[in-house]
This record gives sequence, C-alpha cells and structure tokens, in this order.
Amino acid sequence: MDNFVMSDDLITQIQQYLESWRQITHFVGLARIKRFGATEEDQFLELKGIIAQELEMIWASGESSCPNREDVLEMMNNAPSIRYLSQLNEGALRNVENQWHQIYIRWHATLGHLKAKNTGTESHPGWTDFLRKKLAG
Repeated sequence: MDNFVMSDDLITQIQQYLESWRQITHFVGLARIKRFGATEEDQFLELKGIIAQELEMIWASGESSCPNREDVLEMMNNAPSIRYLSQLNEGALRNVENQWHQIYIRWHATLGHLKAKNTGTESHPGWTDFLRKKLAG
C-alpha cells in the first residue's frame, strides 16, 4: 500500500512539474519576439530554480530515471536568461526548443509508465482497450 501512495504522490508531483516545464515555452516566445523586461527575467530565473528543485525531488523518489538529469540541466544551462535566448539566431533558438520538446515528451512517457505501474494497464480501460479493439477489427 505504501508503494501505491508513493506512486500516486509521485504522479501528482510529475504532473505539477510538467506545468512548470510547460511555462518555459512562454519565455522562449518572449525571447523570440524580444519583448521582455526585468520582471520576466526574474520570473524565468525563478521558474528555472523551481524546475531544478522539483527535478531533484522527483529523482530522490527513486522511481523515476527518465529523462536523465544531465539532459534537463543541459537544456537549462543552454537557456541562462531570456536576454541570452533573444540574442541567439533562429537555428540556435530552435535547438533549445527541440531540447525542451524532447525532454517534455520523455517526462510524459515517464508519467504514463508510472500511471500504468500504479493502476495496472489491464484494470484501466481507455486507450489500451480502444487500441486493442481497433487492431483486432
């Protein structure tokens, strides 16, 4: 039962983490249009700190190892500030967005894995049953 509660709490924690992670694209967009000020820079740096702290808390649970810490920290290091991002050429900015997207998708895959582990895919109707029916018929 403790494992179930821990997994359920971890699922909630990762869902909240993904909300923080999703906000990165807002700041990349501000950098792209070069419309930001000190307030947005402060918010961006605060968000990065929250993401780094939440990453360590999730990793400390021992139930999640993907995406790896180095990939997340590398992406965060490649975006030290909105001002820095605003000075990148379009190709480099797209590279940062691509790194973000790859990590974002890996987090969703991890979340799906934990949900399946927590609920059991056979006991949870939904896409699994839908796909099984589609493939069979």
